[in-house]
Amino acid sequence: MQSDVLVRAALLGASAGARSATPLAAVAAPRGGWLRGLTGAAALAELVVDKLPRTPSRLAPGPLAGRVVSGALAGGAYARRRKAGLVAPVLVAAAAALVASHAGARWRAAAARRSLAGPAAVIEDSAAVALAWAGAGGDASTPQ
Repeated sequence: MQSDVLVRAALLGASAGARSATPLAAVAAPRGGWLRGLTGAAALAELVVDKLPRTPSRLAPGPLAGRVVSGALAGGAYARRRKAGLVAPVLVAAAAALVASHAGARWRAAAARRSLAGPAAVIEDSAAVALAWAGAGGDASTPQ
């Protein structure tokens, strides 16, 4: 069970590296209520804001720290839901968020050099949602 939790924490962390609010929305979805609404709205807003020209680099200290913390929180929330230890999943998710943030920045920069920034952003959005969905348990509407 612990290895499954670590894999899912890594998926949630990687999702946070791409879109910081998306994994939080995925792990909050089974809970319902105001938390699901808040995290879902934040995730949708981030999908829009990410495309704006004034959006700061994800590698700037503040945004990068936010992505790492978001990944750690999502990984920890998933581990807690599965009644697993927290330390390893939190660390794995944080590390995955850090790595994915750098990988995503390189991906977007390479796409921009080829005038493909828009399609690359949509692909990254899709990857973030897919990673969060898989990390949260494959079906965010069903508690585990």
